[in-house]
Amino acid sequence: MDAAHGSMTLRTLDETAMLGRALAEVLARGDLVLLRGEVGAGKTTLVRAVARGLGIADPIVSPTYLLAQRYQGRHPLLHIDAYRLSGADDEELGLLLDDAPDAVTMVEWPDALSAGLPPAQMAITIEILDSRERLLRFTSRPSRLTDLERHLGDLRDRYVHAATERGGDT
Repeated sequence: MDAAHGSMTLRTLDETAMLGRALAEVLARGDLVLLRGEVGAGKTTLVRAVARGLGIADPIVSPTYLLAQRYQGRHPLLHIDAYRLSGADDEELGLLLDDAPDAVTMVEWPDALSAGLPPAQMAITIEILDSRERLLRFTSRPSRLTDLERHLGDLRDRYVHAATERGGDT
C-alpha cells in the first residue's frame, strides 16, 4: 500500500462529530483503524463520532476492561481498547478480532497488539495541543485521504449553509 499522510486540527466537539461522519462515509466493512494518542487525547471521542456517523445510537464508552465492544449500525463497529494489555497471544488476539472481517474495527492503544494485527487501512495519531485543541495525523492510502477530505468539505459546506439559513455566524 502506498501511504499518504495528512493532518488536521480539531477545536470543538462539533468538528470531531463532523470528522466522525466523514470517516463513517469512507470506512468499509473489514477496515482496521489504529488510534494512537495519550490518555485524554480523544480516541474514544473519535470512535463515538464514527459510531454516530454509522447510525449507532448506543452509548459508546472505552472498553478498557472488556477489551472489545461490538455495535450494530450501517456497518458493524468493533471497538477494541488494548490499554491494559502488554501483548496478546494468538488465541487472545484471534478472539478479539473474530468479528473484524464484517465490521469497521477501531483499535485504541494498538501497539500492544501490533505484531498480530492485520494491515491497517488507516492510522490516526491524536496529539493534545491544549485543553481544547487536538492535532490529528492520518496515514492511509492516498485515495482514502482524498475521499475523507471531500466528505469533510461537503459536511462543512452543509454546516455553513445551514448556519447561514438560520441567521447564525459562520
